[in-house]
This record gives sequence, structure tokens and C-alpha cells, in this order.
Amino acid sequence: MARKGKLSDHCKRNHDQAPRVAGAQKDLRFVGSHMDSVQKAIWFVEGHLGEDFALEDVAEVAGLSRHHMVRAFGQITGRSVMRYVRARRLSEAARGLAGGAPDILTVALEAGYGSHEAFTRAFREQFGVTPEQVRGQGCIGKLALVEPIKLDETRILNLAPPRQVDGPQLLLAGLAEHYYDGVMAGVPNQWQRFTPWIDNVPGQTNGRVAYGVVWNGDDERTTDYLAAVEVSSFAALPDELSRLRVPARRYIVWDHPGHISEIRSVWRTIWGEWAPNAGVKLADAPFFERYPERFDHVSGAGGFEVWLPLA
Repeated sequence: MARKGKLSDHCKRNHDQAPRVAGAQKDLRFVGSHMDSVQKAIWFVEGHLGEDFALEDVAEVAGLSRHHMVRAFGQITGRSVMRYVRARRLSEAARGLAGGAPDILTVALEAGYGSHEAFTRAFREQFGVTPEQVRGQGCIGKLALVEPIKLDETRILNLAPPRQVDGPQLLLAGLAEHYYDGVMAGVPNQWQRFTPWIDNVPGQTNGRVAYGVVWNGDDERTTDYLAAVEVSSFAALPDELSRLRVPARRYIVWDHPGHISEIRSVWRTIWGEWAPNAGVKLADAPFFERYPERFDHVSGAGGFEVWLPLA
């Protein structure tokens, strides 16, 4: 959350705080000699902040469908694509204002807003102050600016080749949470709250096998996540448990023997390296992590699987 309130009275104008849109992509650090799909998306965004483009344009550069661009970007960066774009444009606008931009309307138009009022409303929502305050104080030191995403800390893994599986219908019961803007930092706590239910859900089947299901997503990377187990029926479930019926369909499946702490790297490898070059079409349907019986929910060891639905 951006810091709210007035700018500091002792904030002095710094004319070096000029917009860095044109050079922003130089700040990116890419892994290896090529870019994966999310890196391509970030590169495109940073190189075109001053231009009008849509989610479809970002997806085309990344080599993914619109739907899976949203999923990949959110899964790897924890942000929605277009909210990231808006936050970056507003951050560069703030730099321009602090550098003494003479005309706020011009800054607003360059940031993609059609009026001074719309820009001011978005700017205040992002930073908690008005454009006039930032220009008057000439300082961005107290603003929570959004900088270009760097992905070095999320490494690419050498995953074993995936297999295709005909998955049966699943009746799943567990704890569901709704997450906004791709920020799913609450998932570990969600699992901590659900773990005592494992072995204690009425009608539970298939042993201690558990599922982390992502569904109900939209373009803003707002999505639902369900920590669950399989059940034979929804009839006897207590009210605090959510239900989800996943139809039978064909999946492509990765088995990863590593620790759960590597899950973000697994997703980056799949979305960034495999998906753009796979030659198969993925479905707009629930996808999930599957935790087999060998998985230890306390230590996070034992390995896990990733299941993506095929069209």
C-alpha cells in the first residue's frame, strides 16, 4: 500500500528527478542470453510506457494468449499486468512532476489519462497526494514509486519433461480465499489454517492428497485459491468449507521433487519457458498444484505436481 498523507515540509526540489521512461528498460536484468515470456512482457511495457497499448499487445509479444498472459504474469510477479502498467506510468509521471513539469495536463495525457481530473484521482489513489503537491514540493522521496520488475531472484529450473494425463472429475472441499492484483502472499497462511482439516473432512477420499486450485481469475489478476482435498460428496460438509467441482479433462502435468519454496520458480519455468513454445493449447479452466501423500505439510518437503488443463 502506498504511503498516504502530506509530503514532508523539508522536501527540497531535485531537478535530477526527471522522467526515466525512455531509459527504464536499461534497468532490467534478464537471466541468461534470452528472455522468457514474462521478461518479454516487462521489456515491452517498459519500452512503451508513453504509448497506448492493450493487454492483447503485451500477450502477443510474450507469445501467450490473453488469458494465460494474465495467469503467467500474476503467478510469477505477484501483480496484474495492466495495474503494473498504470502504476509504472504514474510513477514516471511523479518523477516528471517533481522535476518541475510546467503543465500537469500534459503529464496526464502522456500517462494515458484523458483529463486532469481522471489523472488526479488515479494519482491520489496510488500515492495519497495530489499531482500539485508533488510538483510544488519537488520531491518523490516519500512516494511509494513502482520501479521496473527485476526477475533475477526467481531462477529458471531444469524441470523434467511433462506428461499428459486424463484427469477424472474432482469434488474438492477446503478453505477458499479471494486474492486481488495477483498478490497471493496469504496462500501459506491459508494452507496453515487448512492443514488441520486434512484427514478430518467429512467424506474425504484419496488419502492425504491435497490440491491448491486457482480459478475465477480475471484480467486484473483477481482470483480465487482453494486449499482442498477430494471428497466423495458435498452433502455432509460443514459450512466453513468451500466446494468446487472440477470436470474431467486432459491435463499436462509436471512432477517436481523439490521443496515447496521452489514453487514460484517452477511456475516461472512453466509460464516463461515452456508455455510459449509448447505447441499445445491450454484451456481457460481451473489449474492446480497437487500435493501427493508423500508431501509433508509441516516441512514443505516431499515434492509436488503442477496440472494445467489442455483445450
